[in-house]
Amino acid sequence: MAITLNSGFKMPIIGLGVWRMEGKDIKDLLINAIKIGYRHFDCAADYQNEVEVGEALAEAFKTGLVKREDLFITTKLWNSDHGHVVEACKASLKKLQLDYLDLFLVHFPIATKHTGIGTTASALDEDGVLDIDTTISLETTWHAMEETVSLGLVRSIGISNYDIFLTRDCLAYSKIKPAVNQIETHPYFQRESLVKFCQKHGIAVTAHTPLGGSLANTEWFGSVSCLDDPDLKGLADKYKKTVAQVVLRWGIQRNTIIIPKSSKQERLEENFKVFDFELTNEDMEFIKSKDRKYRTNNPAKFWGLDLYA
Repeated sequence: MAITLNSGFKMPIIGLGVWRMEGKDIKDLLINAIKIGYRHFDCAADYQNEVEVGEALAEAFKTGLVKREDLFITTKLWNSDHGHVVEACKASLKKLQLDYLDLFLVHFPIATKHTGIGTTASALDEDGVLDIDTTISLETTWHAMEETVSLGLVRSIGISNYDIFLTRDCLAYSKIKPAVNQIETHPYFQRESLVKFCQKHGIAVTAHTPLGGSLANTEWFGSVSCLDDPDLKGLADKYKKTVAQVVLRWGIQRNTIIIPKSSKQERLEENFKVFDFELTNEDMEFIKSKDRKYRTNNPAKFWGLDLYA
């Protein structure tokens, strides 16, 4: 299954996020994922593993496992490179060993002190607070993103972690409309208004953290996951599926693209087996009632301020 973006390109509705994947494990993980059926991989300069992802992709192409045109590869512009968009895009392409990106996203709607092309350390000021660059507007960044399309480096461009206000502004000043807004959304953080706004205006929504963060966000941010919800466990029993499969299916039926992350073979397989059942309207409404407006991924822990305040 795929969603047709406003750029005319098709984006697989399920992908594999590579955040927190260790370099030494990536090759086997990605090769196995391709064998399972994954054709969409979500990367970012900030994940610091584009080189390893590129090596895995190169092997998959070399061995004939897939062709480049079979895959949909996303990566993201880091905060410190807002003033160096084209150079950062080229640096990511080189690491990924690709001639073009299927999707290039502005990772966060914030420009920070430049630390060198492709470096992703978050520069902090003397007070331990993120060193924000107030001289670069998001409009300037977006027009540079548009240039990556004009240069043939990128097929589609989009935004990430933008709210309704910033998304509306992007629509107002863009010559090439954002094709995607990648946001945290899951049963505990549904963001129905933002999802509907984006979809109404032709912007596809990708759900990062579609399982509510699970172990990763519990470790990093001390959050709880919807996967432990007893009511969702009851639904999983009803459909003879895992809670994760039910939650991912809910995401698909909202017409959002889902990019669950896993480093385990059995989980890779499990997360992909979400096309052989369908949640009833009543169960979709029941899950809708579980919304807690609960964000599980909040970089304030590292940046010294809450950008979502």
